Amino acid sequence: MFIETEATPNPATLKFLPGRSVLPGGTLDIRDETAAAKSPLARALFDVPGVSAVFFGDDFISVTKGDGDWREIKPAVLGTIMEHFVSGAPILVDGALADPHTEAEEFFEPGDAATVAMIKELIDTRVRPSVASDGGDIKFRGFREGTVYLAMKGSCSGCPSSSATLKLGIQNLLRHYVPSVHSVEEI
Repeated sequence: MFIETEATPNPATLKFLPGRSVLPGGTLDIRDETAAAKSPLARALFDVPGVSAVFFGDDFISVTKGDGDWREIKPAVLGTIMEHFVSGAPILVDGALADPHTEAEEFFEPGDAATVAMIKELIDTRVRPSVASDGGDIKFRGFREGTVYLAMKGSCSGCPSSSATLKLGIQNLLRHYVPSVHSVEEI
């Protein structure tokens, strides 16, 4: 098994591409060892000294380090991922959900439904693929008084360039196509 790695805009995060499906149709952002109980692979990755977060995408795994040097952590992470896939173990334990976010958690006024639909389509078709290529994900959370609220996950969460991505990239894109959008905020 060959696992490719890619740098991300976040220097604390590396993207691992195992060459097979990881979490088809969903994502999972695991920020601590307690949350890692949902996944045998996440639990094993948190056993690697220095690993502080794990994000599963459709066909990639982003691993964020807290302390340590990637030259020391990367071989152990590669070995852990390889062992997991060779074993045939599932990514998630029975009953665990990929992305616990539901539309019920979104907030916007009923009169803004058409605007929100357009915002979501732009995020899904133009923003999410780019963010996924950097080892992360982005989710719509709400729209109120011209402000779009988004949640950034994976390598995007805590990335030094995430505010520039939000303000210069996503905000400008949304303002261009949806005139009622004035700003974008991360939550």
